[in-house]
Amino acid sequence: MLIDTHAHLELPQFDSDVEEVIDRAAAEGVSHIVIIGIDLGSSRRAVELAEHNGLSATVGFHPHVAGSLNEGGLNELRELTASNAVVAVGEIGLDYYRDLSPRDAQVEAFRRQLELAVECRLPVVVHDRDAHDEVAGVLEEYADRLRGAVLHCYSGGIELAGTYLDLGFHFSVTGQITYRRAEALREAISSIPIERLLLETDAPYLTPQPVRGKRNEPQFLTHTARSLAELKGMSYDDVCRITSSNAARLFEVELEEAEKASDHVRQALS
Repeated sequence: MLIDTHAHLELPQFDSDVEEVIDRAAAEGVSHIVIIGIDLGSSRRAVELAEHNGLSATVGFHPHVAGSLNEGGLNELRELTASNAVVAVGEIGLDYYRDLSPRDAQVEAFRRQLELAVECRLPVVVHDRDAHDEVAGVLEEYADRLRGAVLHCYSGGIELAGTYLDLGFHFSVTGQITYRRAEALREAISSIPIERLLLETDAPYLTPQPVRGKRNEPQFLTHTARSLAELKGMSYDDVCRITSSNAARLFEVELEEAEKASDHVRQALS
């Protein structure tokens, strides 16, 4: 069993076939998916999809749209967290690569949503691109009050990983570890204990190398899991079991219920 801890099934790229995408994932053993919100509209859609399909969702404002977060939007996020499907606040953080929102607005939105996570007793899903020191500095301030955090699509080095390990945080691994030129990333991931790693697709982005060129979707998580197993010198089954258990603890997902749902779909498709 696998858990895809980060997929954007709420985006327009999946409007025409989202139910089929979920079924294909279950047929490949991806028994649970966390659907990630990036603004108010996508957060609503993520919760709707999760509730309808027995999956999980997160709600939040991505740093690209940080400048649009106001008190009304924050209150609506708070209301969405009342759903049993919502397991985290995210995707939140800082992106100093594209800089689509002013940096001061990004920091303000990041802090306000961390406060929301503390208030709602939810973990956070963190986006960090070219802002390693700034993200780490903010997270260190909140670490002792957060219920947990995952560094989505981790791209920092070994030293930064050590900082986050000391804070008790998790790291999610994408299809990037399958890329031929990702030696530095693989080195960093190899330094992180398997007990702190999660798997994600970031669908529809970051398609793994064996299916590069296609729209990424949760069924392709198996490629990332196999690459991680090779990197760690572990069996594929052990990587699936341990990373899924890690995700279930962080997001409080019932593994047995997820597995039953996956079995049901596999039987229906067989």
